[in-house]
Amino acid sequence: MEFESIPGVGAKTASALAELPDAERALREGDVAALATAPGISEGRAARIARGAIRREHDDTVRILETERAREIHRALLDLFKERAVTSYAERRLETFYPSASASRIEEARAFSTRAMEREPDPAVCEALSGVEPLRSPREVRVRDRCLVTTDAERYAEARESIPELPVEVCEDARGLAELARGYSTVIALDESFVSIEIEGDVRVEPDALANPADVVPERTLSFFAENRESIRAAVAVHRAAGMDPPCDLDALETALSRLGSDGEVLGDEELDRLSRAVDDLDASVHTAESVANDRLREAIEKRDVTIEGADLLSLAERGAGIDSLLSRELADEYAEAVEAARTHLIDALSLDSGEAALARSAFSEEPTFPVERDEDTVARLREELVAAKERRATRGKRELATELADLREGAETLVRAALERDVELAISRFAVEFDCTMPEFVEEGIAIEGGRSPLLSEPIEAVEPVDYSVSGVALLSGVNSGGKTSTLDLVCGVAILAQMGLPVPADGVRLRRFEEIHYHAKSQGTLDAGAFESTVREFATLAEGGSGRLVLVDELESITEPGASAKIIAGILEALSETDTTAVFVSHLAREIRAAAEHEIAVDGIEAVGLEDGELVVNRSPVKDHLARSTPELIVEKLAREDDAAIYARLLEKFES
Repeated sequence: MEFESIPGVGAKTASALAELPDAERALREGDVAALATAPGISEGRAARIARGAIRREHDDTVRILETERAREIHRALLDLFKERAVTSYAERRLETFYPSASASRIEEARAFSTRAMEREPDPAVCEALSGVEPLRSPREVRVRDRCLVTTDAERYAEARESIPELPVEVCEDARGLAELARGYSTVIALDESFVSIEIEGDVRVEPDALANPADVVPERTLSFFAENRESIRAAVAVHRAAGMDPPCDLDALETALSRLGSDGEVLGDEELDRLSRAVDDLDASVHTAESVANDRLREAIEKRDVTIEGADLLSLAERGAGIDSLLSRELADEYAEAVEAARTHLIDALSLDSGEAALARSAFSEEPTFPVERDEDTVARLREELVAAKERRATRGKRELATELADLREGAETLVRAALERDVELAISRFAVEFDCTMPEFVEEGIAIEGGRSPLLSEPIEAVEPVDYSVSGVALLSGVNSGGKTSTLDLVCGVAILAQMGLPVPADGVRLRRFEEIHYHAKSQGTLDAGAFESTVREFATLAEGGSGRLVLVDELESITEPGASAKIIAGILEALSETDTTAVFVSHLAREIRAAAEHEIAVDGIEAVGLEDGELVVNRSPVKDHLARSTPELIVEKLAREDDAAIYARLLEKFES
C-alpha cells in the first residue's frame, strides 16, 4: 500500500506507518489504537489518518459541510456519541465516521450502524469494558543469564537483529564455549559444528533457534502478556458478558494468564518458589546455623569440668595447641552434635533436596573449632548451584508458559480488538436507544422527517415535542418568536449530517436525498457593516450560481440589513435557488414581504402558535405546509381584542390581515 496516497499523509508519517506490522489491516479496519503505536502518531492523528484512508478507499475527496454552523452541529452530534463510549479507543474510533457524499462509504457505515443497533447495552458489558485498553508494546527486555553463540559473522549479525534481547557471542572452539558456559546459566549454540563438543553446564546446540524466539527468549512473549494482562482479562469478561464468539479458548487463556506475574514471572511453580527462597535466605540461614552450633557448643563447655594433668598441659603448650585441640580431646562428641545441629538447621531452613543437602553439610567442617564458622568456599558453591538451578527452572517454566501463550497471542489480540469494537457499537446503540432513533431511507429528492427529536436541545429528550417536517425545493419557514424555527433548522441539519455519516437519526422516520453539500447559515448578530454585508451577498450569489444536490439552511438572513432591503434580497436569492437542484429552508419573520417581492410563487411553511395561555405561547412545533404563521404581536393583539372591545384592537388586527 502506498501510504503517501492517503490524504494528509506525508513522507514522514508514511515512514512511521511502514514500521507497523499490520498497518494495512489497521487502516482498512479504522484501528486507531494500532495506528497510534506508530512512532510520532498520536491518537487524534491516528483518527485523521484512518479517515483519510477511508476517503481514499471510497474516492471520497469532497468535504460536504460548507459552513461553520454545519460543522458545529457535526461536532456536537459526534460528541454525543463519544460521551456514550466507555473506552478512549471507541471515542477515537467514532471520529472515523464523517458526513460523506459517497454512496459506498455511507452504505459501509450504515451496515456497521445497523449491526450496532442490534446490540444490547448491558451494564455488565459496560463495566467489563472499563478495563479494556488497546494493547501496548512492552518495555524492552534484556536477558543476561543466557547467550547465543556462533562462529559466523553473518550469523552473528542475524542473531543480534532477530533476538536483540540476548547477548550474542562469537566463539570458535571448545575452550571458548567452556568459558561462556561458566559465565552464563544457559548457552545456546547456533552452529551444528558444536554438536560433538561436550561441555560442562547447560549448553544447547540449536541451529534453528532464531526461528523460534518464544523458545529462546520466552521473556518476549511473557512481557507482552504481562504488560497487557489486565486488558486481556477485561476483554475476556466482555466476551462472556456479551455472549460474543471468542477467537480463542477463553478458559485456556485465563488459566495461562493466572500463572503469569505482573513482571513476567511464572507463578504457581512450587519448586521455583523453593529455589528462590533458598537463594534469598541462604546468608541468613547460614548465619543462624552458625549461631545454633555455637550456642550448643558454648552451653556444653559451660557445663563441663575439664581436668588436665600438668604433663598434658605442658605437652599441649609445647605443641602450640589451643582450644581446638582441647575440643577434639575433651568435647569431640559435643562438637559433632553442635555441627550436626547447624547442618540440620541449614538444610531444613532452606528446604534443600538431597544433592543440595550434601553440599550444604560441607559448609561446616568436622574439624573442631570454636567458634564454629562456615566454609565460605562451600557456601559460595552452594549459592552458585542454587542460583543456577533457580535460573534453569525459571527458564524452563518461562519457556513452557511462553509456548502456551504464543499460541494464544493472535487470539488475544483479536479478542481485545473485538471488545474495543463492541464499545464502538454499544456507543451507537446507546445513542439510538436514548434518542429513539431509526435508520434513514435515501430517496431521490428533498428531506422528510417524521417524529424528529433534536438531541441538541437543552431539555431531556422525553420532554422534546416530536416534529414532522418535509421540504422539497425551496421554502420559507415562518413562525412566532421562540416557536422552534431555529431548532427545526438544527434538526434538519443534524438529521442530514447523521444520515450521511451512516449513523441512526433521532426520528420515527426519515427520507432524504444524498446531499453533495450542506450549508447552514446561522443568525447573524445585529446589522452588518457595508463590507460584511457585501461579503454575505457575494456568498449567497455564489450559492445561487449553480451546483447540484445541496442542502441550504438559513436563519433570519434579514438581520444583515434594513427589513425592506432584506426582503428584496432574500426574494431574489430564493428565486435563483429555486432554479437549481437545491433543497433550501430560509427562516424569516418577513415571509409576507418576501413573498410579495418575489416574481413567482415561493412556498411558505409556518410554525403556528395556537394561542396564549397564562402569558405563554402554545405552539404546534411541527411546521404547517403552505401556511403563513401568525406573529407573536398578532396573537397578543387578538387576545386583547377578545378581552376588550376597544376599536383600536380591531383596527390593529386589520393591519395584520392586509
